[in-house]
Amino acid sequence: MAKADRLERLDARRAYMEIDYRDALIAALQACASGKWGLFDHTTDRVTRAAIVPVIAELTELAEMIDDAREQLFMEPFALHAEFMAARGPVSPQSVGEPKQARAWLERMKTAISSSPP
Repeated sequence: MAKADRLERLDARRAYMEIDYRDALIAALQACASGKWGLFDHTTDRVTRAAIVPVIAELTELAEMIDDAREQLFMEPFALHAEFMAARGPVSPQSVGEPKQARAWLERMKTAISSSPP
C-alpha cells in the first residue's frame, strides 16, 4: 500500500511539474512572439543568447525532473521538451523568424491543450 501511495504522489507531482513546464514555455513563447528574440537561438548575437540562458536553464531543469519522475513511473520521456530543443538552433536565411515560429508553437500548444482529455 505504501508503494502505491508513493507512486500516486509521484504521479501527481509529475503532472504538476508538466503544467509548470508548459506555463514557463508558454510565457517564453509569448515573449518571443511579441518580438524578443533568442528563444529559438536563430541569432548569433552574444547578448541575445546570454539573455535567454536562464529561461532555457529553467526549462531544462524542469524537464529533467519530469523525466526522472516519468522514468520511475515507467512512462515515456517528456516529449515536449525534446521537441522544443530540436526546434532551436541555426536556420537558413529563408526560414521564418523567431516571433512567427513562437506564434506557431503557441497555436500548436493551444490546440494540444484543448484536445487533451481533462
